[in-house]
Amino acid sequence: MILTVTLNAALDITYTVPVLTPHASHRVREVRERPGGKGLNVARVLAALGHESVVTGFAGGPVGAVLRDLLAPLAPHDALVPIAGTSRRTLAVVDDASGDTTQLNETGPTVSPAEWAAFLSSYDSLLREARAVALCGSLPPGIHVGAYAQLVRRAHAADVPVLLDTSGEPLRRGIAARPDLVKPNADELARLTGSREPLRAARDARRRGAHTVVASLGPDGVLAATPEGVWQATPPAPVKGNPTGAGDSAVAGLLSGLVERLPWPERLARAVALSAATVLAPAAGEFDAVAYEDLLPRIAVTERVAAA
Repeated sequence: MILTVTLNAALDITYTVPVLTPHASHRVREVRERPGGKGLNVARVLAALGHESVVTGFAGGPVGAVLRDLLAPLAPHDALVPIAGTSRRTLAVVDDASGDTTQLNETGPTVSPAEWAAFLSSYDSLLREARAVALCGSLPPGIHVGAYAQLVRRAHAADVPVLLDTSGEPLRRGIAARPDLVKPNADELARLTGSREPLRAARDARRRGAHTVVASLGPDGVLAATPEGVWQATPPAPVKGNPTGAGDSAVAGLLSGLVERLPWPERLARAVALSAATVLAPAAGEFDAVAYEDLLPRIAVTERVAAA
């Protein structure tokens, strides 16, 4: 199975309005609720691709109860650790006229030292059955900034390849623990390295400890700096829609390609096709299957230069 970790899981709420106008009252045309947080989105896409997936992290309070109820009929197995605090909500407001999305994210509940210890015990047990693990998203209050570095080291001790998808200081600390793969977007990579040139920044991130760096470039696809080479994968054309969760679908593509031992060009094509197909879907954690099948053979993957 593939394990995904979401320390700051959320109930994702998506509102669709005809036109989003600042300082105005709006009538919501459609409301969707989904179990969310980056790792939960990844696990749902993995399940849709036919991979057994398990989600862990934290869930608590009435929001956490709704989140788990919504997760139950979906394919990922729920191994979330209960906490006393109330899980957060995220709100996406989709402007139907423009296709743009405005995102509002709550901070999340405070996790106690005892709850963190309970999670670590569960995590170590789950690693015994995992073929790969993804560490995804923000850290809730109460979790130390080096938490992902700690989880990377525990995965290595269990001989499980690990993907890290976070930002800021948790990313900086996590990279120092030498994860197998990191997947920042261009802005996160620039903040980490100080360079806005993606290839230079990706190589810098590898020198800092990441074995492989796959940088999301938005509508330009992804850039991968690996020990075997450097590739860029690009969709045939930009797609309009809700980009929430597109990066998480790319992570699912990379993880599934890893456990299937696909060559890098095929992994990257899958990641980009899934990402674009997610923009066309109504909510995070889903993708347009027809669009995915159409896009996959049309992703252009180019080897740019030899890896440094």
